[in-house]
Amino acid sequence: MGKKRISDRIGFICILLSHPLLSLCLMDRTGASPVSNTSSSTDMSALMSFITGLEAAPRVNWPLNVSICKWQGVVCNANRRVEALHLPAVGLSGRIPDGVLSKLSELRVLSLRSNKLSGPLPDDISNCTQLRSLYLQQNSFSGRLPSLSALPPLIRLNLAYNKFTDAIPPSYALLHRLGTLYLQNNSLSGALPDFLSLLPNLVQFSVAGNTFNGSLPTSLQNKFDATSFQGNNFCGPPLFKPCSASPPISPPAEAIAQGQDTRSEHGHKLSKGYIVIAAVAAVFAVLMLASFIAWFIKKNKGSPRMSVLPNRRSFLQTGRTMSVQKGVSGESSGKSDLGAASSTTELEMNKLIFFDGVRSTFDLEDLLRASAEVLGKGSIGTSYKAVLDDSTTVVVKRLRDVNVVRKEFEQLVGSLGKLRDRHLVPLHGYYYSRDEKLLLLEYMPLGSLSALLHGNKASGKTPLDWDTRVKIAADVAKGIAFLHRVGGGIHFIHGNVKSSNVLLSRNYKARISDYGLAGLSSSSPVPSRILGYHAPEVLETRSVTSKGDVYSYGVLLLELLTGKVPSQTSSDEAVDLPRWVQSIVQEEWTAEVFDEQLIRHGNAEDEMVQILQIAMACVAASPAQRPTMHQVVEMLEAAHVFEASDIE
Repeated sequence: MGKKRISDRIGFICILLSHPLLSLCLMDRTGASPVSNTSSSTDMSALMSFITGLEAAPRVNWPLNVSICKWQGVVCNANRRVEALHLPAVGLSGRIPDGVLSKLSELRVLSLRSNKLSGPLPDDISNCTQLRSLYLQQNSFSGRLPSLSALPPLIRLNLAYNKFTDAIPPSYALLHRLGTLYLQNNSLSGALPDFLSLLPNLVQFSVAGNTFNGSLPTSLQNKFDATSFQGNNFCGPPLFKPCSASPPISPPAEAIAQGQDTRSEHGHKLSKGYIVIAAVAAVFAVLMLASFIAWFIKKNKGSPRMSVLPNRRSFLQTGRTMSVQKGVSGESSGKSDLGAASSTTELEMNKLIFFDGVRSTFDLEDLLRASAEVLGKGSIGTSYKAVLDDSTTVVVKRLRDVNVVRKEFEQLVGSLGKLRDRHLVPLHGYYYSRDEKLLLLEYMPLGSLSALLHGNKASGKTPLDWDTRVKIAADVAKGIAFLHRVGGGIHFIHGNVKSSNVLLSRNYKARISDYGLAGLSSSSPVPSRILGYHAPEVLETRSVTSKGDVYSYGVLLLELLTGKVPSQTSSDEAVDLPRWVQSIVQEEWTAEVFDEQLIRHGNAEDEMVQILQIAMACVAASPAQRPTMHQVVEMLEAAHVFEASDIE
C-alpha cells in the first residue's frame, strides 16, 4: 500500500512537469524553479527513484511544492545540486535500486545508517566520484564489499554492523585519502591485507567481530590497539594469542618420579644464578651511568660558551623600576614588581647571561630603564615587551614558583638555549637570583594565536583564513616534533601546548614558546584556564609526557577548526572541545563543527574533515592510540598542499 502511494506521487510529479503553469508550484521562495535546470531535474528524478524503489520510507517527508534543497535530509551546494543526503534512522527498508545513486553526480556525503536496508550495495555507487563520506552502518547489507575503485577522494567509510562477506577488496589500496574505515561486526574473512598499513591518513579503524585470520601487519599493530581487531582469529600483538605455539614437551619419567622436591631444588639453584647475574648487571649499569654523567658535565662546562655581561648595578642600587603599561592581558597599568633581592652581595654575583651566538647589546640596567608593557600572564609567569633606548625590542618573561636550585635551573635553561629551530621562539638569555628568574626571548610582532583567533570578533579584523590556519597548525606540529626528537638521544617535552603559547611573525609564520619549562614550576594544581588543553592522564598524575603534548596539540587543532575557546570551566564561550566535537561528529553533521568564518569564506571542507580526523586521533582517551608528532606532521602534509617555502 505504501509503495503504491509513492508510485502515485511520482506520477503526479510527471503531470506537474508536463504543464508549464502547474510547474510554478515547484518554485521555491526565491522564485527560482528547481526543475528549470537540467542537472537539478536529474537530481530530483534520482531522489524520487531512490525513495520509490524502496519497500518503505515511513519517516521521510519530501513535499512536492518546495525545492528539493529544502527536503528532509537533503543538502545542496551553491549550484543547487545535491551534495549531501542524510537519512539516518528513518525506517528505510528494502534494496537500493540500481542506477540511481550514480545520477547524484555531485554527492559528497551519503548517510543511510541505522535503517533496515538489505541486499548488495549497488555497484554504481562507485560512479559518485565526488563522494567523501559514506555512512551505511547498522543496516542489513549483504554480499561482497563494494569495490569503490573510482572513489580515491573518499575520506570516511563506515560499513559496520551489516552482513558483508568475503575479503576486503584490493581496490581499497587506492583510497589514499581514507581516514576512517569501520568494518566491524560483519562476516568478512581471509587475511588482513598489508596495503591497509600504507594508507597514510588512516587514523580510525576497526575490523572487530568478523572471521579474519592470520597475523596482523606490524605497522597496524603499532598504530591501533587490540579493540580494533578483537573477535577474529588473528594472532600476534597487540592481541594475546601467539602466532605459533610449540607443542608441550613431556617431562622425562625420571623427573616425574622425583616429584616436587627435584623441581623445587632446581628452581632454587636457578634463582640463585639469576640473582648473581642481576647483581653484576646492576653494578655495571651504575658504573656506566656515572661515567656518562661525568662526561656530560665536563662537556657542558666546555660548551656552549656564553657571553656574560655583569650587571653594573643591582635592582636595589639602581632604584629603577619598569614602567608597565596596560597590555592585552587586561592587567592594570602600574609599576613593574620585578622586585629586588634581599641581598646586594648576592645580586653582585648574578649576571645577565646571553647564549653563544646571541648579540648582546644591552645589560640589566638598560633592561630596567626600558619602557615596557604586559603582554600576558601565563601559568609559569608574566611576559613583558621591553623596548630599549636603541629601539631594540625583546620579551622578558618573569618566572614564578620556580622551585629548583641555581645549578638545575642553569642546566635546563642552558639546554633550551642551545635549541635552534625555525618553529621555536629563540631563547636569548636569562637572569637568575634567589628571588628573581628572568628569561629573554625574541619578540614576535603579531602576538599570540589565541589573541588573533579569538580577539578578531570584537575588533572587526579579518578572520584567519583556512590556508593560514593550516600552515600555523603545521608549523606548531613541526616545532613539537622537533622537541620530541632532538638529536643525541635527548628529547624535550613541551608540557604547556596552547594557543597563547603559539606566537606569530609578520608573515604569519608560527613559533612555539614556553617549551621545556614545565619542570621549573611547582607541583601546584593545573590552573583552570588551561584545563581544556591537558590530557586526562596529565590531569591525574600531574606529570608531562610526549603523548600529553600530542593531546594538547589535538585540542589546539580543534580550536583552529572550530574557532571556539577550549576549556573545562563554566565560561559562557569556553567548551570541552574534544567532547563537544565528538558529540557533533557522532551525529554525522560534521559541517556544524567548523568555524562559520571558514565555511563562509572558503571551500576546503574536504581538507577540514581530514584534519578534523587528525585532531580526533590526537585527543584519543588512550595515550597508546594517539599518533606521534612526527606522524601528525606527515598526515598534515598529506591532507594539505603546502607551498615549497612551507615545507622543510
